[in-house]
Amino acid sequence: MTTTAHLCDDPKSVYLAACPCRDMLDLLANKWSALALGALEEGPQRFGALRARLQGVSPKVLTRTLRRLEDHGLVHREIYPEVPPRVEYSLTALGEDACRPLAHLRTWVEENIERFPASR
Repeated sequence: MTTTAHLCDDPKSVYLAACPCRDMLDLLANKWSALALGALEEGPQRFGALRARLQGVSPKVLTRTLRRLEDHGLVHREIYPEVPPRVEYSLTALGEDACRPLAHLRTWVEENIERFPASR
C-alpha cells in the first residue's frame, strides 16, 4: 500500500531536502532521544533518575536531548515550587504515540543483536 507521503513530490516526503519531517525524523532517530522516551514510558522522572537509567549519557547531552524533545512537544517539563525546586519530565500524548514504534525498534535490536557482524 502506497501513501502520498512516500512520493518524492509530496511536500511531506522525508526524501525532499526541504521536508519539515526531516527534523522530527532526526530527533526520533537519535539514540539518546529514543532511549529517553523509552525511559519515560515508566512514568515521570527527575533528571538524575533519567541520567542514571541512560548509562553513558553526559549531563550536557541529556539536557540538550530533553530540551529538543520538549521543544517538539514530546516531553513535558514540570517545575514544582519547592525548595530546592523539583523538576520532573513526562511524556506528552504525542510522546506516548512516538514511543510505540520506538519500542518496537528497541525490541527488534535487542532480539537481533547477535545477527549484526559488529556485535559478534
